[in-house]
Amino acid sequence: MKQNRPSPLQKIALVSTPWPIFSRPSIQIGTLKAHLKRQFPNMKVDAHHFYLEVAEALGYRRYQSVSERTWLAETIYAALLYPEYRNHAEHLFQKEAKGKSHLKTMDFKSLTGKVLEISEAFIRRIDWGGYGLVGFSICFCQLSSSLFFIRKLKERFQSLCIVVGGSLLTGIAAGNIFKVFPEIDILVNGEGEIALDRLVSSLNKNRDKKMIPSLEGILSPETHGKETPVSFCQMKDLSGMAPPDYSDYFEKINSFDPAKRFFPTLPMEISRGCWWQRRRPGGKFKGCAFCNLNLQWDGYRTKTAKQVISEMDYLTSKYKTLSVAFTDNLLPLKKSKTIFKEISMLKKDFRLFGEIRATIPEEDLQTMKDAGMQDVQIGIEALSTRLLKKLKKGTTAIQNIEIMKHCEMLGIHNASNLIVYFPGSDPDDVAETLRNLEFAYPFRPLRLVHFWLGLGSAVWQEPEAFGIKAIFNHPNYRSLFPPDVVRSMRFIIQAYRGDLGYQKRLWAPVKTKLKAWKKTYAKLHQGENHENILTYRDGRYFLIIRQKRLAGEPMTHRLEGTSRSIYLFCQKHRTIKRIVNRFPSTPADRIEAFLKMMTDKKLMFSEDDRYLSLAVPERPHGKRL
Repeated sequence: MKQNRPSPLQKIALVSTPWPIFSRPSIQIGTLKAHLKRQFPNMKVDAHHFYLEVAEALGYRRYQSVSERTWLAETIYAALLYPEYRNHAEHLFQKEAKGKSHLKTMDFKSLTGKVLEISEAFIRRIDWGGYGLVGFSICFCQLSSSLFFIRKLKERFQSLCIVVGGSLLTGIAAGNIFKVFPEIDILVNGEGEIALDRLVSSLNKNRDKKMIPSLEGILSPETHGKETPVSFCQMKDLSGMAPPDYSDYFEKINSFDPAKRFFPTLPMEISRGCWWQRRRPGGKFKGCAFCNLNLQWDGYRTKTAKQVISEMDYLTSKYKTLSVAFTDNLLPLKKSKTIFKEISMLKKDFRLFGEIRATIPEEDLQTMKDAGMQDVQIGIEALSTRLLKKLKKGTTAIQNIEIMKHCEMLGIHNASNLIVYFPGSDPDDVAETLRNLEFAYPFRPLRLVHFWLGLGSAVWQEPEAFGIKAIFNHPNYRSLFPPDVVRSMRFIIQAYRGDLGYQKRLWAPVKTKLKAWKKTYAKLHQGENHENILTYRDGRYFLIIRQKRLAGEPMTHRLEGTSRSIYLFCQKHRTIKRIVNRFPSTPADRIEAFLKMMTDKKLMFSEDDRYLSLAVPERPHGKRL
């Protein structure tokens, strides 16, 4: 007898649980909703940005305080997921909450109680039984919260098909996921669009989850064994992508009391992957040694400039907001200038954020600024070229200081990191860092970041090369999950046995200097004008440099003739050979003596045979040679 094919799925849900940035809709579920609506126009897709509800209920500042630290965020739902281990989670919470003023008014019991109340109300309010599939996007800070909701839903709706995906459960992190969390029916490994297409099509033919065939990028208890290679699939290019659908997020904001409404930042992606990081034969990667952000992608793909501009204009017009955050791990090198020139032509007063590489030319950075780029995160990571080589950054200290200077000059807020405790660092790395910090003080301080070992990173793959003797799950997971779970899973944050104690002692002077840098920068920027610390004014035949100091009035320096010309020529770093060739009428020894004097006064920075002038124009568009 011929079997009747089930009716197509009528309705599915995509869920993003706490603790992402509350002021941005989830690009993961927004993008998947738009894609599925295009592929299956008769199917209703609900995108639940539930973390926004939690933020509104707790208060935005308190929510933000929790969401800024992974371990702090994971403790709350871990205590609800495993009540018998609540004391462990609370202990970790108290440890991580030190210094968080917005959490002092609410203890752990009250906080978890409030979150439980909000979560249970959300579960009761939604008709989960009406969905043919519920998908969870699980990224940083969302592991315990997603697992809590998955368990609660399965307790009440046993036949509900639960699908998970996201960066925290990619590749080797998938591991024993079905054994440890049997409530999960399907895992999408890597990019979600094609995998969900195939999954929905399969469920339209047969609702039995156990009958889903082995499909690339889709794992199930029946198709995933210990010896099964963890495969994934992705779109060949991004040209066919629909703009993300954030309508559910904005509907939720509009349902809030007017005093709690705000204008969010729209996440957008120009590219996927990282052009600096490439997969090598055998599964190893070329790229930054510490990074594990691109394991869910193979290669680097970008949208066309036309597609980016169209999407940006559409999203900001539809949702009537002008703040956009590009979520790319690294903006494209070759296309960025064209893209941002065309963004400027939209004639909208954007406020943009993006992650860029230190090697971006000043002209391209100026183009970004003109388009509305006000905040950037640059892949600086170190101010020691020796250490940058160990980090496999492919950049140098002078390039990093130059991009910091350009951001200061253009008024772009630079929120970049300085990594300490990197395994294998030595006294020479630290000495070089301390020396170079003396020259970086006029610019916005870098943010101190302790090295952490990421699952799948180059350091994780080749631990011996970095002096690491053993690798294991980070001990904090023992405060979040039962012992059998910790033993069975490979979590995204790893720990190691090696030279960590030595590294902490080694880097102590740098941490002290970073604190002093932050205080000095803040004090020197006090006042009405918030003037830059090291500036120059050009008098055509002479140059006046002004150097602000904590003690006393600013120092001033006057450069005339060739001295002025050399200083302006080195607004971009130049080799001594290029400088000498540019000024052939001046003896080389006199040029070298001048450059040494400038570096001794910390008005220029030198590295090997290259020189960089550090003062920025007092007026943003000061004259250059």
